[in-house]
Amino acid sequence: MSAFPDHTLDSAPAAARAAMAATARRRGYVPAPVGRLATSPELLTGFLKLSGLFETTTLAPVEREVVIMTVAARNACHVCVAMHSEILTAKEAPSTLIEALRAQKPLPDARLDGLRVFTLAVMDAAGAVPEETLQAFLAHGFTARNALEVVLGVGAYTLSTFANRLTDAPLDEALAPFAWHAA
Repeated sequence: MSAFPDHTLDSAPAAARAAMAATARRRGYVPAPVGRLATSPELLTGFLKLSGLFETTTLAPVEREVVIMTVAARNACHVCVAMHSEILTAKEAPSTLIEALRAQKPLPDARLDGLRVFTLAVMDAAGAVPEETLQAFLAHGFTARNALEVVLGVGAYTLSTFANRLTDAPLDEALAPFAWHAA
């Protein structure tokens, strides 16, 4: 038996139930990773709050997904890559963009690739990005505010990817068409 059970709304700790119910309303079901993360109501609620804040940033929706997918693929979170591939597909993002993000390759759009490269630099340097890397990011039309928003995204989705890997979260059947495995 796993240390991280697949909680339902009935079996989850009381403090996790509201977050689980809200997720079920948005997605139509309780995703398996949410059920496992409910073992720690604080982690589940914290991630949902952070990801909700990230959604309010000035980065455009596809730009936010570039940050998320970059973190998810780098951290080899198969659940996160599948879920956000589904989201990008629903946003009608070009398949070439999705494929490049999943393969951890340069993106076909120079501006979005600048965002991907900067996100990787933030992760690799633990935030201590060299000045020339920051200037290259800004040269793509991003702002200092966007740079800090990337840090928020990296933080939120590092939390998610690490927790999903720790709990060995399975891929829900609804995400099977978007299954991904690290190279």
